[in-house]
Amino acid sequence: MSKIRVLLADDHTIVRQGLIALLDSHEDIEIVGEAENGRQAFEKTKQMIPDIVVLDITMPNLNGIEATRKIKKLNPEIKVIVLTMHDNEEYVYQLLQAGASGYLLKESAVSDLVSAINAVKKGDIFLSPKISKVVVKDYIKHTERESKAFDSLNMLTSREREVLQLIAEGYTNKEVARLLKLSIKTVDIHRAHIKEKLQIRDTAGLVKYSIRHGLIKF
Repeated sequence: MSKIRVLLADDHTIVRQGLIALLDSHEDIEIVGEAENGRQAFEKTKQMIPDIVVLDITMPNLNGIEATRKIKKLNPEIKVIVLTMHDNEEYVYQLLQAGASGYLLKESAVSDLVSAINAVKKGDIFLSPKISKVVVKDYIKHTERESKAFDSLNMLTSREREVLQLIAEGYTNKEVARLLKLSIKTVDIHRAHIKEKLQIRDTAGLVKYSIRHGLIKF
């Protein structure tokens, strides 16, 4: 029986090393790589094609929500498990909508993560016991239209969300252009569209919005 190939992404080195040490003891799980931010997680996913990516939400450069969207767009067969300290309902909605198959709190036992890995590999959904059942029921009841109304981030394109996070992290338009391999003019246009859609006038407002929606850490 082949091993389940897992890639770990967390911006805290000690967390990654701890998870690797714990999961390496399971013969049916193989850690094929690690990443310290969302963009690196996506790039390594393209290279290694793991079965499962385990990632945090609040990571620099590209947050876990956008990384999940990009991974699922790259290859819908790759499963994503979110391992985070956040039990916010909005995060759960966004991650499930983005295509995540598992959502665990970092306070969960290691056995829960192993169970989640085995469950999502089989095509199941695995949620941390502390995540309210009401959240799941409410999510299922939401139509696509209602979900979009719930979160203003859905008004932005995937590229605009990437640009927004980088701007909020303090990157200049020139630096954003270099990171995303775009022209500065294109970044200027994205920035203008973001402000128009969110009805935010300045960079400070974009930073506050990004913190409130978990795109960057405070």
